[in-house]
Amino acid sequence: MVRGGRGGVGSSGMTSASEPGADGERRVASDAAGVVVLGVCAGWSLIAATVHDGRPEGVLLAVLAVAAGYAAGRIGGALLPVGLPFAGALAGIGLTVAVPHLAPGPQITTPLGHAGATAAVLTLSAAAACCAAWAAPVPATRIALRLLAAGTAVLAAALGSATGCVTCLAVLLCSLAAGHTRHRGAGLAVLAAVAALVTGLTWAVAARAVPGGFVAALEGRLTPHRVQLWQDAWHLLRGDIVMGVGPGRFGELSATSAQSLLSDGKPHSAPLQQAAEQGTVGLALLAAAFGWMLFALWRGPRPTPVVLTAGSALTALAAIAAIGNALSFTAVSVGAGLLAGTATARPLTDEPPRHAPGTRPRGAGRAPAR
Repeated sequence: MVRGGRGGVGSSGMTSASEPGADGERRVASDAAGVVVLGVCAGWSLIAATVHDGRPEGVLLAVLAVAAGYAAGRIGGALLPVGLPFAGALAGIGLTVAVPHLAPGPQITTPLGHAGATAAVLTLSAAAACCAAWAAPVPATRIALRLLAAGTAVLAAALGSATGCVTCLAVLLCSLAAGHTRHRGAGLAVLAAVAALVTGLTWAVAARAVPGGFVAALEGRLTPHRVQLWQDAWHLLRGDIVMGVGPGRFGELSATSAQSLLSDGKPHSAPLQQAAEQGTVGLALLAAAFGWMLFALWRGPRPTPVVLTAGSALTALAAIAAIGNALSFTAVSVGAGLLAGTATARPLTDEPPRHAPGTRPRGAGRAPAR
């Protein structure tokens, strides 16, 4: 008798004949969802820009960067499941050291301007090193790769990014804990809830729906200027709930941004910027893009520790982007797509088992009883 459900196996311990086809159908569904979500994101930015005379180039570049990174990750992850994420980790570390500001123009150094981008890149680098560790067959290699991930936290602290130090350590700890996690779906649901909680808190501050004492404490960490930018984004959204004010127009319509001598024209919160410039539809599409990545990880063929490691990094990135300007940097968008693609690729060679005792990787048959 064949057991039902995904990855079912017969009583003989052999993988069911229908399983490869089912796995292929799951991958096609997640890939199709990604194409639709990214395509609609690009299309809606063009529509909103046409209605309000906006500038959609930034959004289109971000969509292209994520798509290119994801495609490269899928291809490279299949060919080099250890080598590609290791190279990605080194590239991220090298980028933050060689190009500290990651982009030309005004540098908002405190508390989460280019420092937010640095934290995001180093967090993705730590996750890539951890993913490579889970795929490595040699124990010494796994230890070295995890030491590299720990080193990204040290580097973040040396560069003055306390946020990056915390998120890198969080990703490393989540990756180690993922080796004892039985259900990837539950883990990804928790990560999605964390991202929603941070985003909701940001919105509550922008809408002045939290106690004044909490806002004052937050201003002490993020500066009153940052909170005022968030509140400006909230007011602009209320002017046009559906369409927003148009992509790239926040800087010219925000009173706080206009009064600042050193401003990059952004509210330093990806959800609030998306809502202010592209309305609730744009905000829903941003949430859909994040949800698609988690969905692709859930349906992917890689072992659960790899999936949850990538998911924890993407959640940390979502939290950083909710209170900072990380997604305005192309390197961050490419890195997020590359990590997601690597963690959803099917390696051409069999991976060593990396899962909790009594469980098995998704789609793998149980060893026959002896």
